[in-house]
Amino acid sequence: MKNKVLIVEDDAHIRLGLEEILTGDGWEVRSCDHGSQALAAAREFQPGLILLDIMLPGLSGYEICQQLRGAKVLTPILMLTAKSQEIDKVVGLELGADDYVTKPFGVRELLARIHALMRRARPAPPEAAAGGTFQIGAAQIDPRKYQVQRGSEVFELTAKELKLLQLLHQHPGVVFSRDQLLNEVWGYRYFGTTRTLDQTIVQLRKKLGDPAAAPKHLQTVHGIGYRLAI
Repeated sequence: MKNKVLIVEDDAHIRLGLEEILTGDGWEVRSCDHGSQALAAAREFQPGLILLDIMLPGLSGYEICQQLRGAKVLTPILMLTAKSQEIDKVVGLELGADDYVTKPFGVRELLARIHALMRRARPAPPEAAAGGTFQIGAAQIDPRKYQVQRGSEVFELTAKELKLLQLLHQHPGVVFSRDQLLNEVWGYRYFGTTRTLDQTIVQLRKKLGDPAAAPKHLQTVHGIGYRLAI
């Protein structure tokens, strides 16, 4: 069975180009050109990947991403944006997008990001999925539910957030460089950006209840990367 991809892009030239590229890469493709069509298309088509433009008529890519994640849809989302400002990319990641590419992008870069994203999204092997919950400070992490519970509060985890926590928890006290974490969790080296990792750490600290000013668990090692103190 082919992997299925939903393309949400209002520029006809870019949309048709993406359809051709991904069909040639072995995907079953469906596309739409209006933000208001995207949510229904995602429900009906059940894609394994969503390529989502930010600037769309109707709902924006940000709104679509937020609504999908709010509905517990964990399908990997790759944002397509003509904006080059860092803050625009960060907003997409904070809303639950898994990665982004900035237009104009090359075919090789796009496919490399897609393939890396799909590798990261593969289900964990049974022995890993059955690992059970683990504790970081006052927070309990349940890998099977992709959730952090802290007291009466429950926070949803993205796939990359969970993988990052699992990696650090398996090696308490070990200092990982940013490049190591990007390679291990995001699955690519050349296209990785440290800002992506840093923003994920910010979100995880919030969910773990780890104070940003003086984190007790997800600790920054200046000039190198991060470590976990249990």
